[in-house]
Amino acid sequence: MRALLVTPAEALTLTTVPDLVLGARDIRIKVAAAGVNRADVMQRQGRYPSPADAPQWPGLEVSGLVIEVGGEVTRFGLGDRVCALLAGGGYATEAVVHEDLALLVPLSMDLIDAAALPEALATVWSNVLMSGALVPGETLLVHGGSSGIGTTAIQLARLAGARVAVTAGSAEKLAACESLGAEILINYREQDFVTELKAATDGRGADVILDIMGGSYAARNIDALAVNGRVMVLANQSGEPATFDPFRLMQKRGRYWGTTLRSRPLAEKVAIMRALEAAAWPWIVSGAFRPVIDSRFRFTEAADAHRRLEASTHVGKILLVP
Repeated sequence: MRALLVTPAEALTLTTVPDLVLGARDIRIKVAAAGVNRADVMQRQGRYPSPADAPQWPGLEVSGLVIEVGGEVTRFGLGDRVCALLAGGGYATEAVVHEDLALLVPLSMDLIDAAALPEALATVWSNVLMSGALVPGETLLVHGGSSGIGTTAIQLARLAGARVAVTAGSAEKLAACESLGAEILINYREQDFVTELKAATDGRGADVILDIMGGSYAARNIDALAVNGRVMVLANQSGEPATFDPFRLMQKRGRYWGTTLRSRPLAEKVAIMRALEAAAWPWIVSGAFRPVIDSRFRFTEAADAHRRLEASTHVGKILLVP
């Protein structure tokens, strides 16, 4: 099999590697596409290595065809169209994953596009709907609304009956968010998101904030929070430490909650995937939810894919195709 290995110069080089060992409850997937995530960029830069028990090349999600199953697999058979959540190893022509971390791709969906589903859906569902406990009638604020995570969060929150506010850096990106159902559109380059959000919610603020910026937004997120609100921190793209007055959080009776997905135990990931399968997958099967695809790159163009992600010029997900 072939995989995109990270070289000392932070390049991605397509190399022949040994086939991955298949466990009793694993499936082997012939990869149709891999999703590109900021975690992959961090791994390429040497800042976010794969767990010790995962392949050491990047890639947290894939789609493709099942070409081999372990002796105890019961959920899938040869030829099934699947997408899967990985701890690493998606940038390859084959991937091996526990069967409980894979889901069937509807026949109505392009198999390549399905690579955009697992990581974003699991991240948003676990943070917004499970831990964040967003309920119908509440307001969700999504920072980076035009990203892969953002476009996923807008759709899921709207389907769950919530109102959605977003921040983005251009009129074009805000228009894309609006087309997905976002109602409160804030250009963070020109507007203060706290002021705009409060004005749009009659001073109440957001019940849940999905934050990718981290430290630099911490204090303002708490200012933008409704009473009993929840700030769910997914990343620290600002690179700054979080500094805020704890008393302000106490006054809101709020929660400031940081999470990761990649390093969670298998049982926790399986619980997330089962919740997705039960509650969100019917929306995918019906077409009510569709992944927003920004672009597709060949494996040999992986550097270009990463550059596009790092430049933040994309809307939706970037995919790599073997």
